[in-house]
Amino acid sequence: MRLIGMLDSPYVRRVAISLEFLGLGFTHEAKSVFTTFEEFKGINPVVKAPTLICDDNEILMDSSLILQFVEASLTNNVTLWPDDPKSLPGAFRAVCLSLAACDKGVQLIYERNLRPETAQFEPWIERVSGQIQAALEGLEIEIKNRPALFSEAGHASIASAIAWQFISSQLSGEAILGDYPNLVAHSEKMEMLDQFKKYPPVGPGVKQQA
Repeated sequence: MRLIGMLDSPYVRRVAISLEFLGLGFTHEAKSVFTTFEEFKGINPVVKAPTLICDDNEILMDSSLILQFVEASLTNNVTLWPDDPKSLPGAFRAVCLSLAACDKGVQLIYERNLRPETAQFEPWIERVSGQIQAALEGLEIEIKNRPALFSEAGHASIASAIAWQFISSQLSGEAILGDYPNLVAHSEKMEMLDQFKKYPPVGPGVKQQA
């Protein structure tokens, strides 16, 4: 399998790290949807990261669907979801909050870096910033209230750690107002794992327009 995309994307990084925890072999190709757009387009005309090229050359996109596919088809029933059905709603909620934080973070980065400053819409920036804060507050509560869920490597613990790293490194202070000690500690702990270190969040980012 081939995983296409830059590791500064939280979605690409989520797939890479999850595949590593699942023990699945793949090659990572660091192609940017910005700086190597045409090259990426030659691989996947949609130019969406992450892109997974399966062994049969099927092209998949969307981090959650990619991981659903590999767990259903390639892992002999090994999964990063909890075994206990009663724990699934909490894990699902943590992943939902993590992806929401990332989605809104990407929106804010695009608004700031791709749109001319004179055309940026402050009410929209405030709205998206509030949504990011709400997602981070939700993750802080989940980690505090469900320590067992986040004590081992799973979709909830991986996604939440990546979300905080992405938001805290890419956005300035007004987007992450608040105190999230449990989330910060959890992310720092996960970032020390070999699977995380193997796929550091490096890439060109979204360059600010003049």
